[in-house]
Amino acid sequence: MTQNLQSTTTLHNGVRMPWFGIGVFKVEEGLELVDAIKAAVNYGYRSIDTAAIYANEKSVGQAIQEALQENNLSREELFVTSKVWNADLGYDETRAAFEASLDKLGLVYLDLYLIHWPVQGKYKEAWRALESLYKEGRIKAIGVSNFQIHHLEDLMKDAEIKPMVNQVEFHPQLTQVELLQFCQKHSIQLEAWSPLMQGQLLDHPVLQDIASKYGKSVAQVILRWDVQQGVVTIPKSTKAHRIIENADIFDFELTREDMERIQALNANLRVGPDPDNFDF
Repeated sequence: MTQNLQSTTTLHNGVRMPWFGIGVFKVEEGLELVDAIKAAVNYGYRSIDTAAIYANEKSVGQAIQEALQENNLSREELFVTSKVWNADLGYDETRAAFEASLDKLGLVYLDLYLIHWPVQGKYKEAWRALESLYKEGRIKAIGVSNFQIHHLEDLMKDAEIKPMVNQVEFHPQLTQVELLQFCQKHSIQLEAWSPLMQGQLLDHPVLQDIASKYGKSVAQVILRWDVQQGVVTIPKSTKAHRIIENADIFDFELTREDMERIQALNANLRVGPDPDNFDF
């Protein structure tokens, strides 16, 4: 069982990745973002997830530098993720995008770098770029985002290195059971984005009932459901009290019955684009 906020899963290349982190999707550059990340690190978070398309890597980098200094931490104690955007997929383009992200973040390496979306005909060359950067020691782990089973199968046909992580939309109304099983079978760590369905699940009566049973919030129950089934999760918040509340999930365990009740809420509903029907 995941014991605390800094507990880690071991990726198939031996790199340790925290089960829990903070996401910064749609948070603009500026003081609010800097303060949110600093609050998270100060509380004990060690994983930060951003992306080139979020257009906030400079503030993330500033927050990382200040948080390391204020908490007397070394760079190696943080796990930083970014992603290459669709317009930059291709061998040379992806390498250039990586350098641009690294420069904005003010870092010399990334812990995890992901292909953001499976743009057909482009992701294999991008993956080749990630493999080269990984071999050069510029990235500790490489992976993909929003890849379905057929995308992963296609990528792995030609890949020299298997993805270590697949970050996808994952919540009680999009449980992606087959994808989770496929990733587990192939030692690819599944990671959840939008685990709270952008707040749409917080009033769900079944989840409220389960939350009251444990004396927890609905958000805490969902995030616990994630890590309990071996899924890394990165809820987004800019409010310090919410950042702290989200992480308070390591002092209880959902019963098998409650896990199944949550699983039964699946309706294959997405708040983000469908990877198979996204107008890239």
